[in-house]
Amino acid sequence: MSLRPWRDITRRKSRQIMVGNVPVGGDAPVTVQTMTNTPTDDVRATVDQIRRCEDAGVDIIRVSCPDVESTTALKQIVRASRVPIVADIHFHYKRALEAADAGAACLRINPGNIGSAARVKEVVDAAKSNGCAIRIGVNGGSLERHLLEKYGEPCPDALVESALDHIKLLQDHDFHEFKVAVKASDLFLAVAAYQQLAEQVDCPLHLGITEAGGFVGGTVKSAIGMGSLLWYGIGDTIRVSLSAEPEEEVRVGFEILKSLGIRNRGVRVVSCPSCARQGFDVIRTVQALEERLQHIRTPMSLSVLGCVVNGPGEARETDIGITGGGNGKHMVYLSGVTDHHVQDADMVDHIVRLVEAKAAEIDAADAAIAALVPEMAAE
Repeated sequence: MSLRPWRDITRRKSRQIMVGNVPVGGDAPVTVQTMTNTPTDDVRATVDQIRRCEDAGVDIIRVSCPDVESTTALKQIVRASRVPIVADIHFHYKRALEAADAGAACLRINPGNIGSAARVKEVVDAAKSNGCAIRIGVNGGSLERHLLEKYGEPCPDALVESALDHIKLLQDHDFHEFKVAVKASDLFLAVAAYQQLAEQVDCPLHLGITEAGGFVGGTVKSAIGMGSLLWYGIGDTIRVSLSAEPEEEVRVGFEILKSLGIRNRGVRVVSCPSCARQGFDVIRTVQALEERLQHIRTPMSLSVLGCVVNGPGEARETDIGITGGGNGKHMVYLSGVTDHHVQDADMVDHIVRLVEAKAAEIDAADAAIAALVPEMAAE
């Protein structure tokens, strides 16, 4: 039993597939995905957007391929990307064949929408020969007509039945390198569908609350929906769908995972909402720190509290902490222990330097341990 069992998450057991060089499912980390929104045939704009997402920490990126110009450009995009590319395909099976040949690591399709059994076989054969995975993407907004007639409306049973039908099409061709999503904009519908599907299949599940909305509303819906599933161990890869830039989706995705202790990347900030007791402008300080610390990838924690009511207690639990004091003079904590004071004017710059130094210290220690492992194995 762990020291804090109330934090434990027992992850659903799924088989593992590879999306390019990124493992998905099994005991692999839950991956964070996003999708470009530039015209895919504009290679420079698309690659520039991919770079920003890579800087934010994305693991996998989806690129829409609606026409032959897009799949032609995809070869250059795949070559330039440092992370695996998923080609988003709807209806036209030839785009899937072209995307597989262009080097896509995964094809996002609904096999039932591709056409005849012969066309499905062509797509599966192309995926096999090019080492592509497939992501079956069921969506509450585009369910098959016969399922809407059968159930009357999008419901968990309809989404799951659609997913199982698509899975069978792939399995009939002896193809098993697939993951599945059953997304809906209604978070209740999505959560219920994922829960139901998780009990019936062993493939990796791609989580998402689709068309979630703008940055604030979509973040809240995604955190509630995907957070609920992840808390109960369901989900192997996630995409936060926001009407916002894709790099923002990546940051929100990591914040969801960090909040649950599933993945830790970068600085986890603990901060108060501020009140009349604050010794400095907490809101503006946190905004400045979050912006200036985006480059830090090393997992660590920072508490920013405006006064001494909760400040010392939170600082004891974080790597670096600052608590507001009087006359523009604030207490800095290192590894939970009071260490020194800092003045208002120097505070943000000072904290950034402390975080960077702590990150370098942690990285050096990790590197030293990694260097010892081969030596110990050799002995």
